[in-house]
Amino acid sequence: MTFTLQKALVPVDRGYSTVDVQVVDDRITAIAPNLEAIGTVVDCQNKLLLPGFVNAHTHSSEMWQRGAIRPVPLELWLAELYDFVPLEIEQIYLTALGTAVETLLSGGTSVVDHLVLIPGKEIETIATAVRAYKEVGIRAFIAPLIQDESLTAGVPSGGTEQEHDAYIRSTGATLALIQDAVNKFHNPSEGVYILVAPTGIQLCSDALFTGCVELSERYNLCRHSHLLETKAQVLLAQEKYGCSAVEHLKRLGYLSERTSLAHCVHLTDEDIAILAETQSTVVHNPLSNLRLGSGIAPILKYRQAGVNVSFGCDGSASNDSQDLLEAIKIGSLLHNVTDLDYQHWITPRQSVEMASFGGAKGLNVADELGSLTVGKKADFVLYDLTNLSLLPRTDPIGLLILGRPTQVVDSVWVNGKKIVGNGQVTSIDVDNLRKELFDRSQWVTNRQSQTLDEIEAHYRSVMGLSEKSGYS
Repeated sequence: MTFTLQKALVPVDRGYSTVDVQVVDDRITAIAPNLEAIGTVVDCQNKLLLPGFVNAHTHSSEMWQRGAIRPVPLELWLAELYDFVPLEIEQIYLTALGTAVETLLSGGTSVVDHLVLIPGKEIETIATAVRAYKEVGIRAFIAPLIQDESLTAGVPSGGTEQEHDAYIRSTGATLALIQDAVNKFHNPSEGVYILVAPTGIQLCSDALFTGCVELSERYNLCRHSHLLETKAQVLLAQEKYGCSAVEHLKRLGYLSERTSLAHCVHLTDEDIAILAETQSTVVHNPLSNLRLGSGIAPILKYRQAGVNVSFGCDGSASNDSQDLLEAIKIGSLLHNVTDLDYQHWITPRQSVEMASFGGAKGLNVADELGSLTVGKKADFVLYDLTNLSLLPRTDPIGLLILGRPTQVVDSVWVNGKKIVGNGQVTSIDVDNLRKELFDRSQWVTNRQSQTLDEIEAHYRSVMGLSEKSGYS
């Protein structure tokens, strides 16, 4: 694959420049005005070229429950989610395709899928997601979601005696499963990466975390996890460890420059200092944090402390979308109300850097991805600056981040291969995907979650809420 992008608009200090970009095989070989054309020529006049964003945290299979779960906090939301979790391999395949397509059409070239596994079909689940992502051509960081404690263990006891069922799989079997997945599927040269990814302190033992650290060190894998998404998890950490979850994960050796942590809503200043010291990355998921009432993560504090921050959509049942541009906009503007000093507010250019370079850094691939730099991989996106939602002409990046851009992605390349052209994903049949998603689903209202009903009274008691009054 050899091609030349001609007359693309790219951001430079204090403005923009019109340049040509040469690509040979999968890498950028030159960036300058008026380069000699090599290979296929792509006319980029009136188009903005940016490095691909990273959808740094999502759960693809949640798409089957998009828009279906009523407004409840995470612990109750999870109860309903797992009561209706997809149990068919074909469902995993279709929603991985859908997640990839929506990510691409909102500026993403990489996705971190904290993948829910079908019990008894764990390796087949991972294989199916790998197949879907490779067919689309997006760069896929697959983080099989693992735990070794049952769902009820994720709710604080509040000092009461609580009994929890044993989890379906032992800690040792879970770690062996991940090692098997690494052996079968981890292949960065083909754009597929396996991560170790315990779901979080609320449902994972110390043995699972330390086992993941050992696998990470042995195979040079990145680490991923949820962290302190809710106030309930803060209480739970104190019950389990007698200290903050961040301090405990540091003691276990889980935090590092290869560790990305989703949410991080309820951290203290001391916790933030630990993240900065260990060079861990925070993945900001603003829309699910709002949807589930989890809170507003202190992103400005993270940035001021030197903590790397990236953006994620989170899953399609807690967002309920995979529109990365929307997540970036909300995740930037939300913090204007958390700090009176406007000089700390996130600018559109900083948002772009967080979504691209910040995402790459959190996945230990910043030397290969995340910026338009000679020698780096050709993962980039062209935006159509003649699109109505990016007009009239002012600041292109300001329009992209602060506005409500719709259908503005013109073309996308991943690993030097063009997989979106003229605003359409070309690597798969999207019309057929839409038909399959429609035909395999049905309109749903007023469904009842047995698990939610079983734990709701205890949750309300522990969180100091009045007795349940019902929903309308």
